[in-house]
Amino acid sequence: MPPVPIVEVDRLMKKTIIVMPVANEETTMEGVLKQIMELPYDNLYVYPVIDAYSKDRTEEIIREMEKKYDRIKLIFHKESKGVITCYLYGFKMALEDGAEQIIEMDGGGSHLPREIPQFLEKLDEGYDCVWGSRFMPGGDITNQPLYRRFLSSGGTLLANLVLGTRLKDMTSGFEAFKREVLENMNLNAFMSRGHMYQTEMRFYCRNLNTIEVPINYIGSKSSIKFKSVTEALKLLFKLKGNEKYVMLRETADEK
Repeated sequence: MPPVPIVEVDRLMKKTIIVMPVANEETTMEGVLKQIMELPYDNLYVYPVIDAYSKDRTEEIIREMEKKYDRIKLIFHKESKGVITCYLYGFKMALEDGAEQIIEMDGGGSHLPREIPQFLEKLDEGYDCVWGSRFMPGGDITNQPLYRRFLSSGGTLLANLVLGTRLKDMTSGFEAFKREVLENMNLNAFMSRGHMYQTEMRFYCRNLNTIEVPINYIGSKSSIKFKSVTEALKLLFKLKGNEKYVMLRETADEK
């Protein structure tokens, strides 16, 4: 895997909050948080979002890290219905706490903290959304079964065909937004509760000023149920009809 250089940074950057749903991540949690805290940013915060599904020491580890770093804030989502609701709840908490930029990433080691600077750099250049891509030059996937790669790449091709998008990766969960992007969405109106969420988000943001950046994704041993794939396919064909309920600004303009 080629090294990702750490770029020179502006320590006076806009307040940025990383929303990171976590569950049963005791083997990776401390290391991931420490790597983020070691990045040369004074205004970068991490909100790990956890729910009752997590049964190991993940929550305890985060609380210990909170004591060491004042830029880590544990969010417990009592009404969680899965990882996607944790993402969306984390977005709401970040907006309430004054985030000017929000990054979404995984807490299990699949996304590399050292790749965060390129997302911040593109936001600073004026992009509304920055999408992590495994399938563009410089991107890569390691430690992942062939069928998972096929589902991700095949899902991107199908989504682009059905939705009229042109991205190289429609299913990556490493992404960044300006505050206004999420502020102008009804986050409660998202339909996805599983693997289609990333595609749904990219579809709604397709008319904004967006860019893809290469990421190196570290796979896991987790499996995907066939039922999840069929539900995702069904949802794909419903997104266009749901857009008017999510995009608040466009809905207001139509009235």
